[in-house]
Amino acid sequence: MKKKILLCLVCLLLAGSPARPANTAAVLPILEIVKTVTKKVIKAIDLRIQKLQNKTIWLQNAQKQVENVLSKLKLDEISDWTQKQKELYKGYYEELAKVKSVITYYQRIKEISVKQTRLIREYEKAWNLFKQDQHFKENEIQYMERVYSGILDESLKNIDHIFLILDSFTTQMSDLKRLELINTAADQIEANYDDLILFNQQNIMLSLQRAKTEADLQQVKQFYGIR
Repeated sequence: MKKKILLCLVCLLLAGSPARPANTAAVLPILEIVKTVTKKVIKAIDLRIQKLQNKTIWLQNAQKQVENVLSKLKLDEISDWTQKQKELYKGYYEELAKVKSVITYYQRIKEISVKQTRLIREYEKAWNLFKQDQHFKENEIQYMERVYSGILDESLKNIDHIFLILDSFTTQMSDLKRLELINTAADQIEANYDDLILFNQQNIMLSLQRAKTEADLQQVKQFYGIR
């Protein structure tokens, strides 16, 4: 993707920069889909984490009760501790460890989803500015729109990947396989985010290069918040 972006930007440089109408491309339709689904993912993860944290508290309290009983018993009484009670204590410990592990997975998934939210914010910020920048022609804005649509489409696929991971908690998937899915999703959204930032930076650089006067250059810098 990065090579394609660089190649197309070279084409933009060669295309010149006559003025264009103020009426530019509208907000991409796919954006609202990505924003809505991302919010739902984060909300679903938060709810699952909350439930697991409540379960953790319950298990910890139950474990403490068993430990308190054990601490009050004499050695000869401990030897008479029934197998059922031993298994109960063991079950609490194993379940607690499992719940804590799942919470860690969910928190990692949430980090990925938050990065997705950052991608959306960066896109909206840059896209709104580029549409107003008179250094770009209408066909160039349309090209940007196609690139952004592609990036957002990929980010939507990342969300599908996250849903696949969430579904894995209800199936007999190994922790190793689940971790592999999480790492893959993290790498994909990271690459997606980097592509967006690179594209934004190159477009800003192009606008700076097209400034015809020092005053125009300073205006562009101020427009994009460049010091």
